[in-house]
Amino acid sequence: MPTLRLLLDWSLYRLALLLAAPLIPLRLLWHGRRERGYWQHWNERLALGPAPVTGALWIHAVSVGEMRAAEPLIAALRDAHPDAPVLLTCMTPTGRATAESLYGDFAHIVYLPYDYAGSTRRFMRRLRPRVGILMETELWPNLIHAAARAGVPLVLANARLSERSAHGYARLPALTRACLQRIAVVAAQTDADAARLEKRGAASPQVAGNLKFDITPPEAQLERGAAWKAKWGPRPVLLAASTREGEEAPLLRAFADRAPSEVLLVLVPRHPQRFDAVAGLIEAVGLPYQRRSALDGAAMSVKTRVLLGDSLGELFAYYAACDVAFVGGSLMPLGGQNLIEAASVGRPVLVGPHTFNFEEATRLAIKAGAAVRVSDAADLLANALKLLNDASMRARMGEAGLAFAARHRGAAARVAGLIAPLLADAGAGRSRPGPRG
Repeated sequence: MPTLRLLLDWSLYRLALLLAAPLIPLRLLWHGRRERGYWQHWNERLALGPAPVTGALWIHAVSVGEMRAAEPLIAALRDAHPDAPVLLTCMTPTGRATAESLYGDFAHIVYLPYDYAGSTRRFMRRLRPRVGILMETELWPNLIHAAARAGVPLVLANARLSERSAHGYARLPALTRACLQRIAVVAAQTDADAARLEKRGAASPQVAGNLKFDITPPEAQLERGAAWKAKWGPRPVLLAASTREGEEAPLLRAFADRAPSEVLLVLVPRHPQRFDAVAGLIEAVGLPYQRRSALDGAAMSVKTRVLLGDSLGELFAYYAACDVAFVGGSLMPLGGQNLIEAASVGRPVLVGPHTFNFEEATRLAIKAGAAVRVSDAADLLANALKLLNDASMRARMGEAGLAFAARHRGAAARVAGLIAPLLADAGAGRSRPGPRG
């Protein structure tokens, strides 16, 4: 019976891929209207063209958050294996831009091919990585099957599986189990993640902690944020970071109705293709605003009520410049974003009711006194104004955030230790890097 179920799951998955094939170029063209990066490097999405490197440490991080979370692990692996080339793959242009900014001076960066059998076999045959590290829970059946056939050991690093995601994987239970059983090492973030992954088929998942605790705020960005705050003057600053569609409009209405005129709202959408749409939302509520991109070398007007953070790679600077930080993706049922970064800068954190993608980190932050959960935009603004009017409460929450972030560090060393035996088994005999491409 398990074999029959596996055949059925494979058939359903392959049928879904077949039906999706004609839509892929249309999707790339459509998204490319707002983000031109989708129109580039199409050959890589089919594993075509020259191989940029062979025999590398391969890390796959689907987009921005995963690419940034990989930073401490990549640093630990480079310290332990300084001569090994590094290959990074991603799926989105923003993920690629993040990889270029963080690792472009040493890593080879390409798109991961779509999960078609021919493309994944070509990828493994041409690049022959020593080990593959999949950040969080990226289970692509054909990719995993191709890696197994090519003898490339795979690691799930920073692995997480929410209840919602577990139910999704349960739709193809035999295929999910077959994929997880081919993963050599599963390094889960929490006990709950490990239990859910084991239930779905992972063999002996290890609890290594969350790599995002190991990310150190870049000193240059902290200095940049402090400089911004000095230029903005003594105004209280509320940051709404990594906001998603459906969150900005109610927040802006609440801010326009209830916030004192001296409070500055810094609004940083999660996705750059939405910058213009969010600018339209600000205009619709009639709040005077400026764009971060227009402030280089220019002063902020005293009439400005909202600063639109339309820049990439400056999130730590925004945290350093604010007095209170709301972390978005949590007012809507989207799972939330990473609140650890705000806490690590020592800022009081507000989150909405929907944080299932960061369930354990959010629970621990609230328990530590570093974060407060709010129910909606009106509740968010009420709590933010309360904090902005209470310097001692902000200081207590900020100190609790620093302690919370420091207490849970160490995942990078633990995950690197789990990977080390796989690299030893792979040996040093694989091909050395080819020319950069």
